[in-house]
Amino acid sequence: MVNLTVNLIKMKDIKTIDSLEYLENILQETTAVLLYFSTDSCIVGEALEPKVRYLLKSDFPKMDFYKIDINFSPKIAAKHSAFVEPTILVFFEGKETIRKSRNIGIQELHSAILRPYQLIYE
Repeated sequence: MVNLTVNLIKMKDIKTIDSLEYLENILQETTAVLLYFSTDSCIVGEALEPKVRYLLKSDFPKMDFYKIDINFSPKIAAKHSAFVEPTILVFFEGKETIRKSRNIGIQELHSAILRPYQLIYE
């Protein structure tokens, strides 16, 4: 599961989304997607992001992670009603399946993703 030494693991290639068209293409073409809405000024979001990325890498490797900065992509945030930071939206087969905001526990997120992920991939 999630290791408390997440900070020691260096995550590369942060994928960002800055247009609605690009996001729609991703949601149509990718089976499992996690959208991470935050800003660079959100301390909670900055602390949680590497933990979420590690969770996906270790337990849900077929799920893609995309970061959306609410300040630079307000239309995307508005379309998906992501006005609080951080907000996590999980899509399976183009449909929003999970929505978590503010106080997000990694174990809680893991439990929420596990069942639909297993139904699709196992």
